[in-house]
Amino acid sequence: MTSARADGDPGQSADNPFPVRGVAIRVAGWIDKLGAVWVEGQIAQLTLRPNSNTAFITLRDPAADMSLSLTCPRDLVVNAPVKMTDGTQVIVYGKPNFYTGRGTFSLRVSEIRAVGIGELLARIERLRRLLDAEGLFDPRLKRPIPFLPGTIGLITGRASAAEHDIMAVASSRWPAVRFAVRNTVVQGPNAVPQIVEALRALDADPEVDVIVLARGGGSVEDLLPFSDETLCREISRCTTPVVSAIGHEPDNPLCDLVADLRAATPTDAAKRIVPDTAAEQALISDLRRRSARALRNWVNREAHVVAQLRSRPVLARPLAAIDARADEVHRARAAARRDITRLLTRESERIGHLSARLATLGPAATLARGYAVVQTIPDSGEPQILGSVADAPAGTRLRVRVGDGAITATSEGEQ
Repeated sequence: MTSARADGDPGQSADNPFPVRGVAIRVAGWIDKLGAVWVEGQIAQLTLRPNSNTAFITLRDPAADMSLSLTCPRDLVVNAPVKMTDGTQVIVYGKPNFYTGRGTFSLRVSEIRAVGIGELLARIERLRRLLDAEGLFDPRLKRPIPFLPGTIGLITGRASAAEHDIMAVASSRWPAVRFAVRNTVVQGPNAVPQIVEALRALDADPEVDVIVLARGGGSVEDLLPFSDETLCREISRCTTPVVSAIGHEPDNPLCDLVADLRAATPTDAAKRIVPDTAAEQALISDLRRRSARALRNWVNREAHVVAQLRSRPVLARPLAAIDARADEVHRARAAARRDITRLLTRESERIGHLSARLATLGPAATLARGYAVVQTIPDSGEPQILGSVADAPAGTRLRVRVGDGAITATSEGEQ
């Protein structure tokens, strides 16, 4: 039953399709329920037909490749306090409409407000504080610019003065430099998407060493794309160093703060990323002269020091001091020899006296005068000096030492 009812509903099967008017009317009804909304964007195209009371506007999102079709009364555009032209930043109030006759969608506008300079500057300042808080301006994140880039990626307007200045100055400073040029729109609603696309393409190219984003001066509205949040975040995501050369010295869009290097002008950018051949050669020649002069001065200074050392008497005549003191050395040697001889003689005499006293007082001299040393000879052990007759009873074996030898005797007891 459910399947049968579903098949019977209009538009739910090939057998019971919606007519075109049915779909158009339903879509128009759904869109009509959305109500009026405020929308901000840039005017990409403004059409005022002579015999029509309706103005047709294409409103584009500056940060994306998207747009809306707007319709409004002609007087709303003609009598606007600010002249409406392509690229004007506006805020509109309108109601979405779906025109069933043509099957098109548009926004029926009843109020248009041009975004003034003050509001644009206030928005840029709020975005600057936001990006600064997120750390996109941190100097520690800045990538170093290569000393001698082989290929420079250049994003600028087609046949612009900025392109001519950068290429002419860079080629004159370093003729071998190469460029990968991406021409884009540099103002208006299409600028940001094209610049972002070119930036991604150059960042993905392994031969590109540095990317230059260049444009000449202009009003705040003209430079507005270079303070766009999408472009600033894309620059921060690049792995290739990015140089911002937007406008003149007073101009300071947000991309200058996010880029790795900010140049005051496109010409200044060429000078800062490409070394001057003549200046570098002059610097090398100057360094060579300075190093050669420093080396010569060092050699001369060291040679002078060596000459001074060699001229000193101790090195010029190293034996002069010895020759001058030769007599003193000879006298010292004679005195030392005399003192040693005297000491040896004195000690020899002292030893002779001691030897004589020792010979006089020794037992050998006493024995030579007729005395004898009597010792008992025990059955075991060493002989003992006989000091008393009681120690030599009859039968005791005795050893009698005299001046020229020793004899053995037997005791007969006390007499």
